[in-house]
Amino acid sequence: MTDETRAKRPHRTPHWRRDVVELAALFTAVATADCVANTVAHGPDGPAVLVASAAALLAATGFHTWWARRDAAREPAAQETVAVAPGAPGGGTALWRMRTTVRDEPGSLAALCLALARHHVDILALQTHPLADGAVDELLLRAPEALTDAELKEAAAAGGGSATWLERADAHDLVDAPTRALTLATRTALDAAELPLALRQLFGRCTIRSTPARSPRNGAPADPVPAEGLWEDTVLRLPDPSGGTITIERPYLPFTPTEFARARALVELDSRLGPRVPPRSDVLTLPEGNEITVRRAGTGDLAAAREMHDRCSATTLARRYHGPVGDADRYLRHLLSPRFGRTLAAHTSSGRLVALGHLLWDGEETEVALLVEDAWQRRGVGGELLGRLVALAAEAGCESVYAVTQSSNTGMVAAMRALDLPLDYQVEEGTLVVTARLARPRVPVLPAAVTGGATAWPVSPKS
Repeated sequence: MTDETRAKRPHRTPHWRRDVVELAALFTAVATADCVANTVAHGPDGPAVLVASAAALLAATGFHTWWARRDAAREPAAQETVAVAPGAPGGGTALWRMRTTVRDEPGSLAALCLALARHHVDILALQTHPLADGAVDELLLRAPEALTDAELKEAAAAGGGSATWLERADAHDLVDAPTRALTLATRTALDAAELPLALRQLFGRCTIRSTPARSPRNGAPADPVPAEGLWEDTVLRLPDPSGGTITIERPYLPFTPTEFARARALVELDSRLGPRVPPRSDVLTLPEGNEITVRRAGTGDLAAAREMHDRCSATTLARRYHGPVGDADRYLRHLLSPRFGRTLAAHTSSGRLVALGHLLWDGEETEVALLVEDAWQRRGVGGELLGRLVALAAEAGCESVYAVTQSSNTGMVAAMRALDLPLDYQVEEGTLVVTARLARPRVPVLPAAVTGGATAWPVSPKS
């Protein structure tokens, strides 16, 4: 307690000592000044020397003041010059997505950032994909509008980046990665049909195919995929929870282990939740006064769809399937699966299924198809389903939708014309293909094909 108390006592120096020292210094200064003044004043030309000294001191003071003001005026001018220098962001900016490979060494990311900063490039977001012998950095950049992609790649190379890939970004890319992943997971959890769309938005420009376990045409089994999936550079293959295989291709950019893990997580979430379709339904009143209920259909509607098939005439089935129907169960199971598109069903007030509308993913374009029971044809049911299917295609970012029918099927042609969209007509050997052009998506699409029963989903913009 004694030591602690002593440590807290401040050591105070009496004020009179400091005052004595200051007075002594003052007396010494006055005596020195008086001695110098007497010596100069009593010497030859003493007054002149004093006046000249005073003038020199005043001149030095004035020069110093002018120089200080000159430097202060020069700094804002320099800052203004930098702000409008060529390549600075003052002339407008553009968003870019960059992916480059850097060495897995301390300071490699700092070198890349410094190289981009020399070109006035601002890094808005950064994701790192670890590799065995390095790391892939995915950056969202805000760069001057005048900066070209070649200059950005040169800057990345100067910072130690290699295999650099660039594409223009938009405001949707400003959403951070965790938020985007949670949004895609939520959409997948609410609707099984959202899995392909979620994968497409997760990876950007890519081609996604869904191959059924057995071909709906000849019943041949597809090649199996391990439960953990396969990763082959630019191709990912994952087991489809509903059977078959989901294939994701991106030829212009290899996948990373991180992206493979993200895709597997979405597919596993879909598998754990099982088949599900949103319960939403709309009740519509037809021009003649009858009411129908339109809702999403799935594999659970297979029995009702088969019964409707049995009530349809051979002519109606031939117009829908362009020939005889061999195995209706296999065709309907394929069409009702959410992996190959979306299906809308129309029910009467008694609950009987009377019409099906299919939206089938088919590369850049998307096919629409209608099957309406004979007793309910030309009553506006097909037109209601077609309008809703086209709206779903537009939401998915499709460029166009097309319908394959016969030239004699005037009902389908009239329904397509009622969409009030630009239409293209092609007739080949009695088959009529009517294509409706939708609003062009913001992100360009890559061509994709349908081979061996594998359906390719189109590329959609990021949301």
